[in-house]
Amino acid sequence: MSQTPDDILILGGGAIGLATALSLLEAGRGVRIIDAGAIGHGASHGNCGTITPSHAPPLAAPGVVAQALRWMFTPDAPLYLKPRVDPALWQWLWRFSRRCNRRDWSASTQARAALLDDSRQRLVDWIARYQLACEFHEEGLDYVFRNRRLFERYVNECETLAGLGIASEIFSGSDYERQEPAMLPGVAGAIRFPDDARLRPDRYVAELARVVGERGGQFETDCRATGLQADAQGVSVQTSRGQRRAREVVIALGAWTPAFARQLGVRTPIQPGKGYSITYSRPPLMPRRPLVLKDVSVCVTGWDSGFRLGSTMEFSGYNDELNATRLSALERGARQFLREPVGAVVEERWCGWRPMTYDDLPLLGPAPRQPHVWLAAGHGMLGISMSAATGQLMADLITGQTPAINPTPYRPERFA
Repeated sequence: MSQTPDDILILGGGAIGLATALSLLEAGRGVRIIDAGAIGHGASHGNCGTITPSHAPPLAAPGVVAQALRWMFTPDAPLYLKPRVDPALWQWLWRFSRRCNRRDWSASTQARAALLDDSRQRLVDWIARYQLACEFHEEGLDYVFRNRRLFERYVNECETLAGLGIASEIFSGSDYERQEPAMLPGVAGAIRFPDDARLRPDRYVAELARVVGERGGQFETDCRATGLQADAQGVSVQTSRGQRRAREVVIALGAWTPAFARQLGVRTPIQPGKGYSITYSRPPLMPRRPLVLKDVSVCVTGWDSGFRLGSTMEFSGYNDELNATRLSALERGARQFLREPVGAVVEERWCGWRPMTYDDLPLLGPAPRQPHVWLAAGHGMLGISMSAATGQLMADLITGQTPAINPTPYRPERFA
């Protein structure tokens, strides 16, 4: 391996690492991305690809703990906790539960909204400027309900979202069924978020990698970072292919960030929230927009190239086994709502780890007490949605520019 120092090393080649690399290249810096596998092979690959300013409200909300307790030991529930002795997980859950109040919910919602809104606007610019071929469409996203009480609860929440500039449209069940022929009868109501969008996430990540490479970014795949040492002049990174030296290092390892950061004495309370998806060929009758089937917590996204059911949240550590019970729950949930819930051909069954923080905000900024080390991790289920804003914010902080949004809510030292 060449010992020529790099300008900036980025550990992790998912959407966050690539978006950060692109923004740094735009700012005139040099980047090298190191990934333990292939570019985009992690959580960036198999999610549902929705771009969702509507998802500003965090998971930690009033009433969530009671619902979670009813679900958490049920293997096919939207939230599942695999019983095991794991002190870090139980501490995380305790801290999460303490944030299920109106004050903390409001603070997280505002901070998430700022990042999501900036990213939504920046993404449109990137797609046009770099000709990203990722099946991007801006027709909005629909929440669909069969439970009337649940529908009414979310309708009430729309008033709060309106105050943050998040537009919504409310439909009765009968009106929605008339305009969406893919839906089975029995809809209680629907909420449309017209400013949401969709893309195919694996193609988005591949296109980001293309643009990064065209602008001089370097890649080192199948290369695992195993250690890091920072000093006043820069950073030395130990990898499975030897040592590299750089002026700056960005840790963008998603759910794998805690184990790496722990070597530095940096606290990153991230838990791996395992999500699942199934990708099919396109069924003849597909919904016109991406859907979230709220009663069963299933996301439905269609593209020209395929059709995907996804979601669920499973806390089972770093277990990478495909749980047939969880996958079946996706199909079973879709069958309650859709006339044609699956495609004729199953193209992929997938699982991946979402990097979940207990305050539902990512860690973006300098690592505490570690010169020249930066963190960009903890985006939960919104890594794709937040990627463009994260990349720009990280580049602004590293290069000393004035950020487009206030970085304070995301600073890693809040966990120090």
